[in-house]
Amino acid sequence: MKQLISILGSTGSIGLTTLKIIEKKKNLLKVDTLVANKNYNLICKQVIKFKPINFIITDAITFLKVKKKFKKSKTKIVNNFSDLSIKKTDITISAIPGLLGLKPTLNFIKISKKILLANKESIICGWDILKKSAKKYKTIIIPIDSEHFSIQQLLKNHKTSEIKKIYITASGGPFLNLPIKKFKFIKPTDAVKHPKWKMGKKISIDSATLMNKILELAEAYKIFPYEKNKYQIVIHPQSLVHAIVVLKNGITKFLYHKPDMIIPIANAIFNSRIDISDFFKKNYQKSNKIDNLQFKKVDKTRFPMIKLIPKLNAHVSAPIIINASNEILIDLFLKNKISFSSISDYVSRVLKDKNYKKYAIYKANNLNRINTIDNWARLTVLKIVDQNK
Repeated sequence: MKQLISILGSTGSIGLTTLKIIEKKKNLLKVDTLVANKNYNLICKQVIKFKPINFIITDAITFLKVKKKFKKSKTKIVNNFSDLSIKKTDITISAIPGLLGLKPTLNFIKISKKILLANKESIICGWDILKKSAKKYKTIIIPIDSEHFSIQQLLKNHKTSEIKKIYITASGGPFLNLPIKKFKFIKPTDAVKHPKWKMGKKISIDSATLMNKILELAEAYKIFPYEKNKYQIVIHPQSLVHAIVVLKNGITKFLYHKPDMIIPIANAIFNSRIDISDFFKKNYQKSNKIDNLQFKKVDKTRFPMIKLIPKLNAHVSAPIIINASNEILIDLFLKNKISFSSISDYVSRVLKDKNYKKYAIYKANNLNRINTIDNWARLTVLKIVDQNK
C-alpha cells in the first residue's frame, strides 16, 4: 500500500527534491496535498505531473488563475487549509521558509503520522508548541536539515552522559577565501551562489554570513537536550561531514554524505531502509570518496555573526528576534538597499535596542506571543536601517 505524502512548500528547493524522490518511488509513495504560494508555472506542472489529491495555493491571484486553468481537474484546488477536510496523511514535509511555515506545520501535525521538518524558523520560534502538539496527536517529528538529521543519527544508542562535544559543520559559503577588504563589493548575485549546495536565495545568503549556523545552533539547543557549551561550529569547506559527536570514551563519530538533500529526506521518509544509489547516477560511489577533509575554526573577523552565539543563550526569545531581524535584512540586501557586510551589524544593533530585553524575556508559548516578538524585531530593524540612511 502506498504511503500518502504531503509537502508544505512544494515549489521550493526542499519541495522539489522531495518530488524527485516521489517520482523515483511512485510505486511506494502517492502525493496527497501540496502547498505553494505563487510560482504559477511550477504549480501547474505539479498539478499535471503528480496529480495531487489537494493543492493549497496561498497567493489569492495565483490561486484564481490555477483554479480557472484546472477547473476540470480531479485535484481539489483551494486557497487555505480550512477549506480542506483531510482525514489523515502518512508523511508531511514542512518546508515553507520563514515564520510563515509555523502555522501550516501545526495544522498538519494534527493529521500526519510523521512530520519531516526542514523549516528552521518553526523550530527556533515554536518548538515548544510543536512538541506539545506532536505529543497530543501522536505525531513523530524528524528534523531533516542535514546537520540535525546527522546529529540525531550519531546520538542513537548513546546516553546524554556519554556525550562530550557536538560539532556542527559549516561550508564557509562562497566568500570563505575572499579577501575581507573586498566584502564591501559583494552583490546579491554573488551571495546566492553556494559552492556546494543547491539552495534558495535566503538560505544561500545565510550560509555566506554564517547566520544559517547560528540558527542551526538555536535549533540544536531546542531539539537535543544537551548543555549549550557542548556545541561548537567548525568550518568544513568540503561539506561532506555534516556533524561530529565526540564521546567521553575517546571515540569520535562523524556522519559523512554527499551534499545533497535527497539523502536526509529519503532516509527520513523510508526510515533509513533505502538504497540511496537508486536516486543517483552509476558513478555515485566514485563521487562520494573520502579525500582531503579539512576542518578549521571560525574566523570571527570574516564571520562576525559568530559573536551572536552568547546572545542565543542570554534570553528565552532572543533567537526569535535574531531570526526576524535577519529575514528583513536579507530581503533588504536582495533589493540592494543595504550592504552584505552591514547585515550582522544591524542584527547586533537590534539586540542593543532599549526595548530589546522587554521582548527577549517574553516566553513564546503561543502563536500570538511569537508574532508579537517577531513583529517587534521586524519593525525595529527597519527603523534602525531607516535611521542609518
